[in-house]
Amino acid sequence: MKRLEGLSALISGGASGVGRATAHRFAQEGAARVTLFDKDASRIADVAAELAGIGTEPRTVVGDVANPPDCQRAVDEATRGDGRLDVLVSNAGADSIHDFLDLELDEWYRIMDINLTASFVLGQAAARAMVAAGNGGTILYTASISGVAASTGDAHYGVSKAGIISLVKTMAIELVGHNITVNCVSPGPLDTPMSLALLGSEEAMQAARESWPIVPMNRLGSPTEIAGTYAYLASADGAYTTGQNIVVDGGMTTNVFPLADELQ
Repeated sequence: MKRLEGLSALISGGASGVGRATAHRFAQEGAARVTLFDKDASRIADVAAELAGIGTEPRTVVGDVANPPDCQRAVDEATRGDGRLDVLVSNAGADSIHDFLDLELDEWYRIMDINLTASFVLGQAAARAMVAAGNGGTILYTASISGVAASTGDAHYGVSKAGIISLVKTMAIELVGHNITVNCVSPGPLDTPMSLALLGSEEAMQAARESWPIVPMNRLGSPTEIAGTYAYLASADGAYTTGQNIVVDGGMTTNVFPLADELQ
């Protein structure tokens, strides 16, 4: 079943991790066109070739989501020709670990610019294009469980993701009259390049893949599992869902005492 037959999608952070998995899933679900927006020119070219092999028209924009003109350029490329943009997946993001007392203001601003301000800028540009086309649409964001629960060393990241969750609610209410739905997905720990960078080594990453006790499912999530959630929200199956934050975390935020067995 191809639930996204004929749709035009724009995915930021589309060169790796959740973005790449979502681009693949959308292509497999029948999307006619997928525009990839990422700063990594080499990886974005590789993903574009993969999409072409599936039968979807790939478009690419090499740029920085923290630069507003690049966000507008991505939307312009996605709508080039027929003016159509059906789905935005605003997925690009950044993280770093800093204790609150040591967190520098420059790093606070950097994370806010990439995660939160870019979400507003790209979402607004996409929404304006959807309103102009008059066909409605779907806007989706990658938030995080760090936006709903505290995490040591993540004050800047957690606030940026909590801001996305709040932004989604306001956008959903204001855009509903234009037949545009807006939702976000909050993943738990995932098997992605960002997690590898935070864990610091391939050995630590492999250990997390094999066992992650703070997650009831005892494993890292897969980017494909987030991509599947996005495919649902972008399809007619998700048409009555808007203003929601969908947590996909293997039960992590549900488990109040994740280490209870070890404490007994």
